[in-house]
Amino acid sequence: MTVRVEVVERILRANDALAAEVRALLDGAGITAINLIGSPGSGKTSLLERTAALLHPRIRLGVIEGDIATTRDAERVARCGIPAVQIETRLVGNACHLDASMVRAALGRLPLAEVQVLFIENVGNLVCPAAYDVGEHLRVVVASVPEGDDKVYKYPSTFARADAVVLNKVDLVPVTEFSLEAFTAGLREVTAAPLFPISARTGEGLAGWIAWIEARHAGQAGDAARSAATTGQGPTVADGTRTG
Repeated sequence: MTVRVEVVERILRANDALAAEVRALLDGAGITAINLIGSPGSGKTSLLERTAALLHPRIRLGVIEGDIATTRDAERVARCGIPAVQIETRLVGNACHLDASMVRAALGRLPLAEVQVLFIENVGNLVCPAAYDVGEHLRVVVASVPEGDDKVYKYPSTFARADAVVLNKVDLVPVTEFSLEAFTAGLREVTAAPLFPISARTGEGLAGWIAWIEARHAGQAGDAARSAATTGQGPTVADGTRTG
């Protein structure tokens, strides 16, 4: 058992080192990365489609999609005019989550000079993705009404690590026994992160979500500019040159 724990710890330490490299690369390119974590069917891709319709190209988006198999989600996002790369984890050990090495490889297939906010849609899973830093700046957990209002109680550590939580499919509340009050109470036991009750289908509640992305990207861009000013180096663009 001790050996197994040591191996897992070594894997996570190695991943954390790669994640720091990914984050540094994104910082240099002026990109804010958001890791979307949620169960299969929670509506992560639908959320991205709605977000693209409301935000792109005012803020230029890019997407890395993670699934065990198929390129369907990347194709859906690409139809919104967003550069998208699909990671099929069945080709890299059938993993139930993305890791920093997968994301680093995918970045080479994206036009980073054209991206300001990068969404990384993780494999549908509320357990393993929570343990792996993929180089993101922000982590968002997407839950949905049909999953039940006790989701936070079942996966507290996943929600505790979130910078924001999106509750999707709120248009279904009237036809279910879901309690928004119970869900919010559970969430507040583990985090003060903002909660965005939305419907990707109807568009309800999306204004707050969009405003949060804009504000966080502006803050991240400001941090990067201050860091560049301190080091005397401008942000890096795709060809490795700097703007200042």
